[in-house]
Amino acid sequence: MRGASRAALAHGVEAFEASPAETSGEVSEGLYAVAALLDREPSLRRALTDPASSPDSRRGLAQALLGRQLGAAPLAVLSGLVAQRWSSPADLRAAVEVLAADAALRAAEHDGVLDDVEDELFRFARLLEREPALRAALTDPGLPDDRKSALLRDLLGERARPQTLRLVEIAVTRSRGRSVETALDELADLAAQRRSRFVAQVRVARPLEAQQEARLAAGLERLYGRRVQLQVDVDPAVLGGISVRVGDEVLDGTVQRNLEAVRRSLTG
Repeated sequence: MRGASRAALAHGVEAFEASPAETSGEVSEGLYAVAALLDREPSLRRALTDPASSPDSRRGLAQALLGRQLGAAPLAVLSGLVAQRWSSPADLRAAVEVLAADAALRAAEHDGVLDDVEDELFRFARLLEREPALRAALTDPGLPDDRKSALLRDLLGERARPQTLRLVEIAVTRSRGRSVETALDELADLAAQRRSRFVAQVRVARPLEAQQEARLAAGLERLYGRRVQLQVDVDPAVLGGISVRVGDEVLDGTVQRNLEAVRRSLTG
């Protein structure tokens, strides 16, 4: 997003965070429905971001068109968004989806299960990386969304929080050009941000002991100057050592990485 849209989204987030936490689940479902509508209706996106219209006019349009479909809480958030100035109509749709996800995570936080949801999102993303047949089924454009949702319910219904299942369904059915794994990792990052933490994705050949995890977290916190949330994935393919990803930065000390470097030098 460019400057105006970033400022508009920041305003929307601030207003949403000031609203009652107990309405967050309703806000999330309502905004996800609006995001889907804006996907289908480019003319509506343009009308709700038209710089020639006054903020009051855009709010009035949103309320006239969606007031009967949305509850008061999601309508208030949407009305606040459309009153802002946007760099492009597509940015409004993206902002609505970001706030929908954030609202779902705030609802999980309110229910005391945010840690579980964050961990389950991360682990399902790693499962998809290791199960190509499952990934192929969930990303098959020929498989209807309701079939994908049914498959996810079979997989996760008894193993994950309902909030996790809902977010995974959204990531699978509305990935918008991103890989499902990327969409899930972005959601896990949003969850960590709610606790003002960096996410460090850690790959190891064998499980870490609690003391090792604590030392690693402390070292990363000294390195980055912020609290760090570890997401540990045990993957025998790393062939020993440890690989840590924080944002776009990778700290890799695995045997696998060293072998790949040797192979490159031999074939270079």
